Amino acid sequence: MKNIWAIIVLLFALLVGCTNEQDAVSKRAEQPKEEAKQTNETTDAKADIPAALNKPIKIAAIMQMSIGTFSSQYIAGVKEQVAKFGGDVQIYNADNDLTKMASYVETAINQNVDAILLDHGRADALKAPVEKALAKGIHVVAFDNDLNIPGVTVIDQDDYSLAWKTLKTLAEDLNGEGEIVTIWVGGFTPMERRHVIYEAFQKRYPNIKEVAKFGTASANTALDTQTQMEAILKKYPNKGDIDAVFATWDEFAKGATRAIQQAGRTEIKVYGIDLSDEDLQLIQQPNSPWVATTATDPAEVGRVQVRFAYQKIAGEQTPSIYSLEPHLVKRSDLPSTPITMNELNNYMPSWGQSNVAISPWMKTLEEKVKKQ
Repeated sequence: MKNIWAIIVLLFALLVGCTNEQDAVSKRAEQPKEEAKQTNETTDAKADIPAALNKPIKIAAIMQMSIGTFSSQYIAGVKEQVAKFGGDVQIYNADNDLTKMASYVETAINQNVDAILLDHGRADALKAPVEKALAKGIHVVAFDNDLNIPGVTVIDQDDYSLAWKTLKTLAEDLNGEGEIVTIWVGGFTPMERRHVIYEAFQKRYPNIKEVAKFGTASANTALDTQTQMEAILKKYPNKGDIDAVFATWDEFAKGATRAIQQAGRTEIKVYGIDLSDEDLQLIQQPNSPWVATTATDPAEVGRVQVRFAYQKIAGEQTPSIYSLEPHLVKRSDLPSTPITMNELNNYMPSWGQSNVAISPWMKTLEEKVKKQ
């Protein structure tokens, strides 16, 4: 009993630590509401555009991989924000090859870009080229990466909270007891962080048993997952053999959901992480087994990353780390009629409205670009 309480205390400390870290960084990255109100009033007087931005800015966005609609909506957010600022962005997809990703950083350096945006990747592969970029005055903002280099801002979705909110919902729905399948893959910074919480979850809820665990990141992750899940369902053919699936990525959740639907095993519920328009369509289907997911808006992630990059170019101070607040989205809270991500804030008011990394001159810059 003492060991169980020690684990609970450890998990609570971890989550509180993440929250405290988030709060500390938020104070540096996001203006208080009162201050923001005053700033908006002065913005009406046309805040001057920093001298460094009086030219088209060149951005390189380098992705470890681009799979599924989450990635496509993230790219859309990056392109949207760069276009509003009158810049130019080149997207590079390394196809899950970290060596290729590092070489793309070298390519961006040789092209004399103003800033590099990194999507995923690992420090052991990217540290040297990123340090080279910084030495040449190129600014770097990373997303879901484990880089820890002075001058680099790293943003994430708070993967610890993502995993905990989904797993806590699963545990409550199962009343702390049942058999689950876990879909996870290592080798990715966000996945490793989510797994830390999953391991604590297993100790916190010992009566929730893992009967199977698998996961592959490929060019066809959702389809491969569906095939693997179909095999699991054949291995456990009876109702009650499997109560739920914990999917650590929406591509995993899509594959598992389709396999469960085709097998007519919709008593098995799916709990995921991440969200996109395609995911919403699947979640909102009648009797969909996918009942909950925790996510941030992928397009807003891209927009925030671009804004941090422009602040760096303008010479402003930016935080070393920033975690966007994730939201639990439950099928029971959504309307019966299909909606898109753009409409989700009608049912979750804080969705997609981070108000992070916004400077007074950004409005002036956007207005200038509109007139051109």
